[in-house]
Amino acid sequence: MNTGSSGTEGGAGEIAVAPDESTPDAADTHEASKANEADAHGEQGLGSRAPAFIKRRRALHLSWQVGVFVVGLAVVAAGIVMLPLPGPGWVVIFGGMAIWATEFVWAQLVLRWTKRKVTEAAQKALDPKVRRRNITLTVIGLVIVGVLIGIYLWKFGVVMPWKIKDQ
Repeated sequence: MNTGSSGTEGGAGEIAVAPDESTPDAADTHEASKANEADAHGEQGLGSRAPAFIKRRRALHLSWQVGVFVVGLAVVAAGIVMLPLPGPGWVVIFGGMAIWATEFVWAQLVLRWTKRKVTEAAQKALDPKVRRRNITLTVIGLVIVGVLIGIYLWKFGVVMPWKIKDQ
């Protein structure tokens, strides 16, 4: 039956096809190589990090994503509230983004961009010219604040709150 043997196992009518991007196995292999390449650079591949048993069931995966979104939203909202109030607002906001990044590609991309920009800023800040400039500006700012406080104290003096008379 298998007169034109193509070197593949199986029944009649099978034809060996060279793997290209359109075949599912080749696409899986291509995605795996991308993931290995990303791991080599210290980055994980994009996509959901939900457990496999959750990914297999569409309704369960959708409810998982809704849960992750709600938890991430609560953390980001708490961070936004902490911006004007005492607390580590930006740290909490990025923590919420990290929660979202466990499930959503857009959040993973935002976090990668943010990490890249923070690394660039850190490298720039370590540049001796930039450090000298920042130290100079800080000293000038502190001198200006000191002069203003000195002028205020010279003009009005120090009045303790318990010595202020009610008018």
